[in-house]
Amino acid sequence: MGSISLDQAFLQYWMRLSAVEKQSLFQVAKHYVELKDDVAPISVEQYNAEIDAAMKRMDAGESYTHEQVLEMSKGWLNGK
Repeated sequence: MGSISLDQAFLQYWMRLSAVEKQSLFQVAKHYVELKDDVAPISVEQYNAEIDAAMKRMDAGESYTHEQVLEMSKGWLNGK
């Protein structure tokens, strides 16, 4: 007996959902695909320019230490 494909398995579960559940999951999938489609690849030149700019910021001291980031992140979970 062969294994079923992911699409077939998805459809088996999909058929068991209510219309409201299907609409909700459809919106999630649609949003995910739209976000993925919005990410355009960049050229090697643009990539290298971004790296150069980041290195210049680091050389100018515009960076945080690991400890500083850990301290800043403590408030993120509390909405601060």
